Amino acid sequence: MTKIVVVGGGPGGYVAAIRAAQLGASVTLVEKDILGGTCLNRGCIPTKALLHTAELYHDAQNGESCGVVVRELTLDFAKAQARKDALVEQLVGGVTGLMKANKIDVVHGAAAFAPGGVLTVDGNVLPFDKLILATGSVPVMPSIPGIDSPRCIDSTGALSLGKVPDRLAVIGGGVIGVEMATIYSALGSRVTVIEAQPEILPMMDRELAKIIRASLEKSGVTVLTGATALAVEDSPACVRVMHNGAVVTDDAEKTLVSVGRRADTESLCLDNAGIRHDGGRILVDNHQRTNVQNIYAIGDCTGGVMLAHVASAQGETAAENAMGYSAVYCGKTNPSCVYTNPELAGVGLTEEEAKAQKLDYITGRFPLMANGKALITGGGDGIVKIIAGKQYGEILGVHIAGPRATDLIAQAALAIGVEMTLDEVIATIYAHPTVSEAVREAALATQSRAIHIPNRRK
Repeated sequence: MTKIVVVGGGPGGYVAAIRAAQLGASVTLVEKDILGGTCLNRGCIPTKALLHTAELYHDAQNGESCGVVVRELTLDFAKAQARKDALVEQLVGGVTGLMKANKIDVVHGAAAFAPGGVLTVDGNVLPFDKLILATGSVPVMPSIPGIDSPRCIDSTGALSLGKVPDRLAVIGGGVIGVEMATIYSALGSRVTVIEAQPEILPMMDRELAKIIRASLEKSGVTVLTGATALAVEDSPACVRVMHNGAVVTDDAEKTLVSVGRRADTESLCLDNAGIRHDGGRILVDNHQRTNVQNIYAIGDCTGGVMLAHVASAQGETAAENAMGYSAVYCGKTNPSCVYTNPELAGVGLTEEEAKAQKLDYITGRFPLMANGKALITGGGDGIVKIIAGKQYGEILGVHIAGPRATDLIAQAALAIGVEMTLDEVIATIYAHPTVSEAVREAALATQSRAIHIPNRRK
């Protein structure tokens, strides 16, 4: 029986362990902390739990137009945090149960390579036939004077605050930064987002990122783009920022630093095993193989797209290849999701990427102000945008800003995965009233055939 060791129990590692066990391997999973990794314990799940609280609180404050009048509304932030922690504990318990159900041996400890490439856990040798590295990533802390101030927190600190800060500065306008801004602005903080790029969410389609920016600003968030944080100061409590050629200050009770993440591999001592890496980022091919025979790497520690569902998909690929298959990871159906209000999700090419590749493409847009279900739920500020090849109508990218965009994007990923064309989307009957109807309308709009908006003349 093939003995497979997986290092790291996050959404990449535990999925790889389960898939390897399904294929008949004897699997040992090594985890230095808590099963579930960053995503379950300090990332995706607790963030979305607090976002749900923020959404409910916002809706309760603004329900009068729907006939729901809430008097003496209060926020019990301690209870919200307790609920978040209980959800995390429940899901960690679920992963623990899956390990037992699949007869996976879980070893708690720190893994590292000793000279000669021997794998050890807390100094004890752990033999393997095949090895899958899934050690994840850690936050990057930039070299800014005062960044070591106790007022500065990373995303983990932002999820464990004892109270809602009166004033919050967010250095970094990526996914983590804007989600935290969404949470705390809805709960009562005065929030400023500081982003060095020309627009927030630089990895998303620019047109839709602007919609999210406008929504944040409408909710009271100050967004500074093309801005550089110069220093964090304790007296007075503020962040000094270079913006539009001038130095400005922003009061900040807490400063969230969310400028990115880096591969968490330093403690592995990769050089002792001869594993090629680029500054700690493990180099792999599309089979998730490293340069060392029988050793694979997946997820954030490879420095690619740092998303839980990417790590999971790569985990399945690595496990299957470790068991003799020839699986290939392909990221073309990988969606990116931002849980703001409205939500933002995209899959495939952005329009900026299509332009950069000099593709001959067409676009179709359908504003959600023309969608009945979106208006009913108060989500009429969004849009569905489709990018397709001009000659054949193959779907190249879909981007949605609106209610439950992060759920709707799955149908777009499926469409790209099976190489659907615009005509095939148009031929599909969508239920009414649903937000999903807007996807078909956007496809119709590429041909100036949209039903529920005036069409642009060709």
